[in-house]
Amino acid sequence: QGNMAFAGKYEFESDENYDNFVQKIGLPSDKIELGRNCKTVTEVVQNGNDFTWTQHFPGGRSSTNTFTVGKEADIETMGGKKFKVTVKLEGEKLVADSSNYHHTAEISGGKLVEVSS
Repeated sequence: QGNMAFAGKYEFESDENYDNFVQKIGLPSDKIELGRNCKTVTEVVQNGNDFTWTQHFPGGRSSTNTFTVGKEADIETMGGKKFKVTVKLEGEKLVADSSNYHHTAEISGGKLVEVSS
């Protein structure tokens, strides 16, 4: 399965194309504004191919998804929408693909790099 080492806490640093992405996933405008300067912390707990992926937001709110690489899981987006997806490992990247959502995550230079489209 490759040597995945995702466990840790990662502080949000920057985003690209934020407005375009959150509008496409249907985030309401008030949430878009809140999220624009929101410094989240992503905490990843990994046990082999089993993951617990938690985003901690300012003000104490958090959102947690659990999944196992190669098995279908229920995932909740930032906008609160739920969908089923199978997270796969491609090289050193975790990849979640559905009909209208593509997300990759990898560790690069000790940082968590996530790309959603």
